[in-house]
Amino acid sequence: MKTTLIVGAVIITAGLIFGYFSLVDKKESVMEIPMETMNDGMGEFEVATFAGGCFWCTESDLEKVEGVKDAVSGYTGGHKANPSYKEVSMGGTGHTEAIQVHYDPKVVTYEELLDVLWRHIDPTDAGGQFVDRGSQYRSEVFYHNESQKMKAMASKKALGESMVFDKPIVTPITKIEKFYPAETYHQDYYKKSSLKYKFYRSRSGRDQFLKKTWTNKNEEKAHMMKEETEMKESGMMKSEMMDKSDSMLMSSWSKPDDMEIKKMLTPLQYNVTQEEGTERPFNNEFWDNKEEGIYVDIVSGEPLFSSKDKFKSGTGWPSFTRPLEADYIVEKTDGSLFMKRTEVRSKNGDSHLGHVFNDGPEPTGLRYCINSASLRFISKDELESKGYEKYISQL
Repeated sequence: MKTTLIVGAVIITAGLIFGYFSLVDKKESVMEIPMETMNDGMGEFEVATFAGGCFWCTESDLEKVEGVKDAVSGYTGGHKANPSYKEVSMGGTGHTEAIQVHYDPKVVTYEELLDVLWRHIDPTDAGGQFVDRGSQYRSEVFYHNESQKMKAMASKKALGESMVFDKPIVTPITKIEKFYPAETYHQDYYKKSSLKYKFYRSRSGRDQFLKKTWTNKNEEKAHMMKEETEMKESGMMKSEMMDKSDSMLMSSWSKPDDMEIKKMLTPLQYNVTQEEGTERPFNNEFWDNKEEGIYVDIVSGEPLFSSKDKFKSGTGWPSFTRPLEADYIVEKTDGSLFMKRTEVRSKNGDSHLGHVFNDGPEPTGLRYCINSASLRFISKDELESKGYEKYISQL
């Protein structure tokens, strides 16, 4: 009996030991899986790795993007293996807080994810992000392959040329080496500890900075403001400025070549206008804009819609009952997504704008559902200086 018990104990002990090392091996193998693509049985997901300060915030911002399956908080960019949160937060490991984003490239592109990242960080700050200081909170783009590297470099260059920021863009673009997932309690922190997260974020200075930086800003507006400043400094009379503005405006009501368009637009604007993409609802520039003015084609500048005809549709996109200038609108049959819709494009710029539906309010019964990324807004106060003074009386 004693022998039988001893044999049984040995077998059980051996099983426990084998199970323990199997579990360890499994954990180690998960850490070693190449992160360029994943396959969960529902199709392939690609991986992007970004650092933007506190990973609670960047995880929250990126997980809300349509097409993102998951965002994992962790550490990368340093020299210490398997670092802890305490070690990273104290500095000295070389690591920064980062996230790995698993996304469906058929729904959201790498360029679009970069655009989201830029709009949720301060890419001009090399010493940390907002209230969190030190290299462990630096912003950084970690590329997984040459394609991501080239796209990240092009996106960074476009951001610098956009004149959104007054300082140089300093976010490094670095090859990914090893990513270490953070402790479990850090994952989905914004969900699991929402009150603590909201308290921290509201006092971090992040959202205050982003609101101040991105409200009613876009590349085209900044460019035209620069043109006006240069004209004023050169001593041009107002009438001369208007003549030049009209000339520039009329000449711009045509479609530039593709290379020039790529220089003008952000990756999201290019995807929407040139590749018939669609931006996210409730997370775009003009869906809730109530200011008086007109909306023009982001590519050509031709006048398209008026704030007078804008209404709250509840869809999360700018909606209008009619065009401002019907001659600048082209409607085409769209049979994509297994349904028949009417696509709306600009006549001269040939930009994809959105679609028109027969479920709008009176007096037209139409709903022009338009992407903010296809539009540039000219406020009522700017109409004269921008060469659109004929529309002042129509607002």
